[in-house]
Amino acid sequence: MRILITNDDGINAPGLEVMAQIASEVAGPEGEVWTVAPAFEQSGVGHCISYTHPMMVSQMADRRYAAEGSPADCVLVALHDVMRDCRPDLVLSGVNRGNNSAENTLYSGTIGGAMEAALQGVPAIALSQYYGPENKDADDPFEASRVHGAATVRAILNAELSNSGDYRLFYNVNFPPVPASNVKGTKAVRQGRREGTNFGAEAHLSPSGRRFLWIKGGDQRAPVGADTDAGVNLDGYISVTPMVADLTDYRSLSKLDEALG
Repeated sequence: MRILITNDDGINAPGLEVMAQIASEVAGPEGEVWTVAPAFEQSGVGHCISYTHPMMVSQMADRRYAAEGSPADCVLVALHDVMRDCRPDLVLSGVNRGNNSAENTLYSGTIGGAMEAALQGVPAIALSQYYGPENKDADDPFEASRVHGAATVRAILNAELSNSGDYRLFYNVNFPPVPASNVKGTKAVRQGRREGTNFGAEAHLSPSGRRFLWIKGGDQRAPVGADTDAGVNLDGYISVTPMVADLTDYRSLSKLDEALG
């Protein structure tokens, strides 16, 4: 198996090293692991692409490249340039430092990389490591994803879900904020929504007296549905959420059509 890995934390992020280990285990001794990752951190860019300006791509080592762009850019770089003659069988995005559960999914560059792969017709899985009191200060905060990552990826691939719609499936995986030995299992769940949690903007003064705004996140342990990604993560489970890029609200479609006459 030939696997492409990318992320949004950047080419030197520790989570990318974890992802390389996971990918190597999944690919097997006869497989290949290619890396095309952002040259600099791209957290929070979502599915952004560098449509209005070019980017530089640098080869760092054999099958390892850094691109001055977003995770979605990196997937495009791989599929249409770096790997154009050896298309990957699978794209793995992450392992992100921090969760991409619930509303975080909508902002995540990690998700954006997997989504772009799916739009290009390549199977894709995004993987993220939830941080919390039990693991954030550990010697290896990625232990849960490092130990359970390969088995989770294999289980998803072995499920062989139908993928024949207009928009291809991709998967959002989040590992709980606990040591690997405390992971209770894996659950397929829907995307959640943390109650009263939103991103905001907070003003600060620089040493020179200039006023700047910083984007500030919300409480990552806020109440959330027990049958959702963040809900099971906080209960010690790995969450797997199947996704498509179609944003249509089908529940409202027929009612809106009637209202419009």
